[in-house]
Amino acid sequence: MWSGPRTLSTALMRSFGNRPDTVVVDEPLYGYYLAETGIGHPGRDEILASMPNGWPEVVDELTSGPLPAGRTVYYQKHMTHHLLPGIDRSRLGGLRHAFLLRDPRRLLASYAKVRRTPTLADLGLERQAEVYRLFGGPVIDAADLAARPRASLQALCAALRIPFDEAMLSWPPERARRGQRNRTGAAARRTGGPGSPLPAVLRRARGAPLDPAI
Repeated sequence: MWSGPRTLSTALMRSFGNRPDTVVVDEPLYGYYLAETGIGHPGRDEILASMPNGWPEVVDELTSGPLPAGRTVYYQKHMTHHLLPGIDRSRLGGLRHAFLLRDPRRLLASYAKVRRTPTLADLGLERQAEVYRLFGGPVIDAADLAARPRASLQALCAALRIPFDEAMLSWPPERARRGQRNRTGAAARRTGGPGSPLPAVLRRARGAPLDPAI
């Protein structure tokens, strides 16, 4: 699943993680991204120490690593801005790709709460469009996921050729973190709902048109 920040991506990962047939991995390229860019994110040292820092090792695990007995679905939550230019895209060809989107205005309004002047690179929109052009795959809108979780998840599962599971609609409280609600559709508040205003500095910004695929 390719998404940017503040798109309900964690809620969607929790939804898949509650399936008995699924293994989930959370941002497996994050260590590589931090090591390669030198960016000083919170918890940087702990993250670098806890996961591989080279992309070939990570991609090998994502594409050919064995799954535990009884698990047949490997759900990978990716932030598209972690997909740096040095990663060989062809190595990802054996995966089924899907894309979680959010209205860019709402995405910016939400992300500006944690970073005042986000850049296009921070949001990963151009790389998300790149992966879509390369591999295609189903696209899910975060607004639909929040408003109509059952229908959205059923359609996503059908597109990915896996059965829908009722367990995807909720998960135990111990699987929630940082106050996240334990229902798929209830996480919108955490990432800024429809009423979140776009900050003035971003309303004034003007730039080149984005790729039409975005």
